[in-house]
Parts: sequence; C-alpha cells; structure tokens
Amino acid sequence: MKTVAIIQARMSSTRLPGKVLMDLCGQTVLERVVRRIQCCRYVDEIIVATSTLPANDEIEAKCRQMHVPVFRGSESDVLDRFFKAAIAHNADICVRVTADNPLIDPALSDEIIRQFKQANPPVDYASNKIPPSYPQGLDTEVFTIDALKRTWQHASLPYEREHVTIFIYEHPDQFRLLNIMSDVGRADWRWTLDALEDLEFIRQIYARLGPTNGFTWQQVVDLLKKEPALCTINQHVLQKPIRE
Repeated sequence: MKTVAIIQARMSSTRLPGKVLMDLCGQTVLERVVRRIQCCRYVDEIIVATSTLPANDEIEAKCRQMHVPVFRGSESDVLDRFFKAAIAHNADICVRVTADNPLIDPALSDEIIRQFKQANPPVDYASNKIPPSYPQGLDTEVFTIDALKRTWQHASLPYEREHVTIFIYEHPDQFRLLNIMSDVGRADWRWTLDALEDLEFIRQIYARLGPTNGFTWQQVVDLLKKEPALCTINQHVLQKPIRE
C-alpha cells in the first residue's frame, strides 16, 4: 500500500499572493513544509500539486531545486488536480497537506497515518480536524484512493471541487470517518499562513525554536505558554470561510 503525501501549493492566494515562496528564516515556506513532511516515517513519496498557471512556474522551479516531483493541473478544480496527481503517482493511500502550514508536525502526521492504517474496522478517511481540537495549521488528512475516486466522481458543487475532502466529511453516510483528538484542545490557536500577521507569528516561532525543521508542535505550545503575547500577533486574523 503506497502512501503518497500530496502538498497543495499555489501562488495566487487572494489575501497573501506568493506566500508559499516567502522567506521563513532562510528557507521558503514551501521548503519548510516539504522538509517537515520528509521526516514522516509512514510516507513513501512526497509530491507537490500546483496548477498550470504560468505564475506557478516558480513553484515548479523550487521543487526541482528540492528534488521533489511536481504535478500540475487545474487551478480552480483542485479536486481534479489532486485526484490526477494521486493516480499519476500510483497512490493507494493519500495524505493531504497544504503549503501554508509550515508548523505541521511530522510526528503528529505519522500518528494520524498510523491510526488510519490500523483502524479496525477500516476507515475511508482520518484527520485531526473534524471537529478541530489541534491548533489550526497542523491539519493532516489521510484517505484511500477509492474514497478520493468516489469523491472525484460525485462531487459537483463548486466548493466541493475547490476543497478536496469536504465532500467526504460532509457525507458520513457514504464514508467511514475517524477523527484524532488533542488533549490540549486549542483549536482557537492560529498557526496557519494566510496574512502578513500570520507570517510574522510563524517567523517568531522559528526564530525562537531554531532555524531547523526539527521542533515539535508541543514545543510550540510550551513556547506560547511562556510567551503568550506571541498569540496576539495574528489573533485578529479570521479564517477565510469555505463557502462564501
């Protein structure tokens, strides 16, 4: 069973264009995400899925520099892009990660993959976000290629095509779901990148915990307990709604 992590990345963010290639303490945001996912023990291959828009040529060039495969597909139909990337790389199990989460923790991602693989009875989808209990920015979703194919075949609404997995977890009657909960319970903490304030917050985390990609999400929690003022940097930034 080949497990493929597919990192979604694009340059055309509405609120912070080009964010995935912005500098984060000596590496781009995208490279931080890639290097952290490369530490996962249960991932067999990593690919970056971007669109065919010319603006994303920079993403492909960066991936070539990192020796990471790239798949390019539709800009708006992200589900189609993701599915075709998974098929092209013979994925049996897909791990969905986004390039705007440079604090993602490989050990946590591994734990979600492990629980998905060991679930008895088997499940079609596992994540740590339905409902959320971890800080926002640690999201990892794991699902079978069969679940992805069924989603690709039946999802028809625009927001279902733009958001790869929403059809799965909005149809629990059709898919077997598993959610991994945190005992910290801090879904209100914002660790994702969608605004300049988010970038400043994440830069402060990397500046304090070191330029490498080896620190854990628990170390970030410990840091924020010691320096709660850091949370105020981006606490006013609102998450963009899935349906507008």
